[in-house]
Amino acid sequence: MNAIYILWLRELKRYKRSRAQIIASLGQPMLYLLVLGFGLGPIFKRAGAGNYLQFVAPGVIGMSVLFSSIFSGLGLLWDRQFGFLKETLVAPVSRLQIMIGRTLGGATVACIQGMLVLILCILFGFRPANLSAIPIAIGFMVLIALLFAALGMAIGSGLQDMQGFQLIMNFLVMPIYFLSGAMFPLTGLGVVLSYVTRIDPLAYGIDGMRHAFGSPNVAFNLTLDAAVLVILAIVLLIFGAWRFHKIEI
Repeated sequence: MNAIYILWLRELKRYKRSRAQIIASLGQPMLYLLVLGFGLGPIFKRAGAGNYLQFVAPGVIGMSVLFSSIFSGLGLLWDRQFGFLKETLVAPVSRLQIMIGRTLGGATVACIQGMLVLILCILFGFRPANLSAIPIAIGFMVLIALLFAALGMAIGSGLQDMQGFQLIMNFLVMPIYFLSGAMFPLTGLGVVLSYVTRIDPLAYGIDGMRHAFGSPNVAFNLTLDAAVLVILAIVLLIFGAWRFHKIEI
């Protein structure tokens, strides 16, 4: 347990030292929030779907958590390149504890960034229907972060260079985000697109946050959202631990 705590704390300290990373991580969510939230707001309202800022804010929060958590696997490649990973793996600690510590660290950083984006959304006019439901929304942030941090670790464990990781992430992350319903409602879609969006795990996380924030534009049941994320998080944590165990020094 000490190893898990130390590695978790190390990820937090790395994030805390990088103030430029914190500022840069808020740039893209702010762009989506301002350009889409205010730019497409009149069109969304004329279509009878309500306030677009209220709709898109959970999607922007989910995007921030997704990007931060899944790119935590990039830190694994940095550590491999500079030798820290080798020192960690030869320590008298099980690889399972190392993987759990790093995954929890990446997920915690992602949740912190998600909270920062939530604060920005509130400053720009987003209003949750019930403030008491914010802990439920944070719970969905945690599930999204754990799920994709484990996926990032699994992918990072099988790669040797950062170029390969970036290619895979660009091929994987953007479709996950755009098919999650972050920017458009998941109701009333065509048959093919409807089925594709249903296999996107981020769709259930964003839909769960919309439930928590009181948005009427929801596609699934709240219990289904939570169940899918919990099951997938457990599966990907097991898969990530197996992939991490196969790393060769």
